[in-house]
Amino acid sequence: MPVVSTTPDTQQLTLTLVADLAAPPSRVWQLWTDPRQLERWWGPPTWPATFTEHDVAVDGSSRYFMTGPNGEKAHGWWRFVAIDEPRSLEFEDGFSDESGTPSPDMPVIRARVDLAESGDGTRMTVVSRFDTGEQMQQLLEMGMAEGFTEAMGQIDDLLLTKV
Repeated sequence: MPVVSTTPDTQQLTLTLVADLAAPPSRVWQLWTDPRQLERWWGPPTWPATFTEHDVAVDGSSRYFMTGPNGEKAHGWWRFVAIDEPRSLEFEDGFSDESGTPSPDMPVIRARVDLAESGDGTRMTVVSRFDTGEQMQQLLEMGMAEGFTEAMGQIDDLLLTKV
C-alpha cells in the first residue's frame, strides 16, 4: 500500500494523506486528470466512482457518483481552483444531488494535491481543509480518512497498467 500516513489535525482543520508512488509525477498526474483512470481508484473498493464530467482547468468542474455495495449512489462534485501541471492541483469537493446541485446540508472541502519527485517515484501529499471543526468531525465520522486511505491503496496496481 502506498499510503505513508493519514493525519487529521483538529487545530488546523486539515486531513493530510501522504503516499509514496512508484511512478514519476507526470504519470501520477494522469491518475487525477484522466477520468477513466480516476474511476479506478477514487473511492474505496466497495464504493467505486463513475465520473460523468471531468474538466481539469481553473474553474472547470467534475461530476461523479460512487456506487455502494447495495446499489446506493452518493453524488459529488469538484470545482478546480488552481492547476500547476504536473506538480499540483487544488479543488473544492462537495456532495450533490443526482442533478449535480451541491448539497446545502453537507460541507465543502478544499483539497490540494502536491506531487513531488522522490527517489524513484513521487511523493503525493493531499491536504483536505475544512471550514469548521464540526464539519471535519462530521466527515471523519462518515469514514473519510479510512475511505481515502483505502482508495489510495488501489493506486499501485493502476500504476502498473499501461496507458
